[in-house]
Amino acid sequence: MAIPVVDPARYDQQLEAKRQRITEQFARFSPPALEVYPSPPSHYRQRCEFRIWHEGEDLFYAMFEVDSADPKKKTVVRLDDYPVASRRINALMPALLDAIRDVPLLRRRLFQVEFLTTLAGEALVTLIYHRPLDEAWEAEARRLQETLGVMIIGRSRKQRLVLERDHVWERLEVEGREFVYQQVENSFTQPNAEICRSMLTWAREVTRDSRDGDLVELYCGNGNFTVALAENFRRVLATEISRTSVASARENLAANGLENVTVGRMSAEEFAQALQGEKGGRRVTEWALDDYDFTTVLVDPPRAGLDEASCRQLSGYARIVYISCNPDTLEDNLALLTETHRITRLALFDQFPWTHHCECGVLLERKG
Repeated sequence: MAIPVVDPARYDQQLEAKRQRITEQFARFSPPALEVYPSPPSHYRQRCEFRIWHEGEDLFYAMFEVDSADPKKKTVVRLDDYPVASRRINALMPALLDAIRDVPLLRRRLFQVEFLTTLAGEALVTLIYHRPLDEAWEAEARRLQETLGVMIIGRSRKQRLVLERDHVWERLEVEGREFVYQQVENSFTQPNAEICRSMLTWAREVTRDSRDGDLVELYCGNGNFTVALAENFRRVLATEISRTSVASARENLAANGLENVTVGRMSAEEFAQALQGEKGGRRVTEWALDDYDFTTVLVDPPRAGLDEASCRQLSGYARIVYISCNPDTLEDNLALLTETHRITRLALFDQFPWTHHCECGVLLERKG
């Protein structure tokens, strides 16, 4: 991978290049004008992971720069700070190394550190080792936790020691409302909190007139969109295959006092079969699918996008909200979806400044 080079003075230039790219890439679908949501130009990532490099008495954070001509060739890059990461992470980076450098129990065979932070500064630090962790390590780690004002998790092969808790609580203000999210260590969360707020605002806006209908959400993760959109619909049924994410989504529904949402653990493919009556079981029976009036579907798939069968299934809904982290697979999917639907909103969310990656939001409405 290429390590992002942060240059705030050039931010508008790099965003304009992305705007042009997305505008040109989707021009064949005749969408409305592209809506562009900028990121903070630096300190925008709330989670990061680094290798720990040991050289004699020194140790430092490292990432690897891959040689584009020879992907097997990697160069170790020392990082004393990381402008991509939140200010809280940047403050913790030297403080952590200073605190463990002369403590053999914490330093020995430490090979990776992961940071998870929130806009309010809550921080969870995971220390990953190539050796078993014992009571002596835990005692030192608890002292470190107190010194840094963070929560710590220790990991090694077949070991996971949670000293306080395994999550942080992010609070996002969206349209004057505060939404609370449990974000669990080592599971997916939106890394750019400010862009996440923009995405939630956009999604709420494009589904504002939906109170008489129901929402079905595929790939709901920890309920990021689910929580923010629930009040726009009569009822919501959300599905996700990850057991950790489903548990976190249910925690988030409770934390936000939402009672019109059901979250089920099931893959998007299995759920499509359930909707068609091809897959039953107790879970499906409890959902009482016939009682829903699904007017809108929201899908936020992995980078691989959707297969043809899933696109055909989405075409059965009057309105589709498609969140994509890969414009190329989104383009392929839109070639199918626009056979039955037209694009009425198209947005670019600069989730990952200084990289070629783009996050897009598309609202499609059935033709005629």
